[in-house]
Amino acid sequence: MSAAHEAAAGFSFAGAPAGRARRIIMWRHGQTAWNVERRFQGTTDVELTETGLAQARRAARLLASLKPDAIIASDLKRAAYTAAELSVLTDLEVSHDDALRETYAGVWQGLTHEEIIERHGDEYTAWKRGEPVRRGGGELESEVADRAAPVVLRHADKLPDGGTLVVVSHGGTIRTTIGRLLGLEPENWESLGGLSNCCWSVLGEGARGWRLLEHNAGTLPEPVLGDDD
Repeated sequence: MSAAHEAAAGFSFAGAPAGRARRIIMWRHGQTAWNVERRFQGTTDVELTETGLAQARRAARLLASLKPDAIIASDLKRAAYTAAELSVLTDLEVSHDDALRETYAGVWQGLTHEEIIERHGDEYTAWKRGEPVRRGGGELESEVADRAAPVVLRHADKLPDGGTLVVVSHGGTIRTTIGRLLGLEPENWESLGGLSNCCWSVLGEGARGWRLLEHNAGTLPEPVLGDDD
């Protein structure tokens, strides 16, 4: 069933009656040259490639069909340009916020994945184990969630019943924000996995708070048909 058919049938993606449950779509930016090179970007302001722009345009056409009520985005170019593609299709103004930027990672920024492992292997391994690590002398993941999650919740609180907020941000920031909204402990946030360029995750209101309905999706959400809806 398509999103339009589901709405017409009177059900939201969270399984609650239409007109009640709100949704948050966490959308990662399109491809950059540093993504292709597997180079850590962090807060470095890297622009989209032509492929990244094409990814943003394709994804924006899909997300526009969900008729979002608001769009917020990181002010870094790769996220801002991605958000702009959805803004054009929806006539919604994008609210930019530097609190939605990617994790600041100090001396890791600009290094390739291989260079990080070679120069900072112990630090990298500790981070992958779920330990609180200031990668490259930068931010803790919990600090990223501390700045990003309140911004997302503040804008979600402004949504009408059944409204949809699109958040355009970065892979690490999206993961930590989802972890915080779901009430997971920081050492478990890595279990959420990463997002591909211009893919998104969908959170919906449930009886016990926010629920993760879709993760790393590149197609529109489908309703849950089963005992766990």
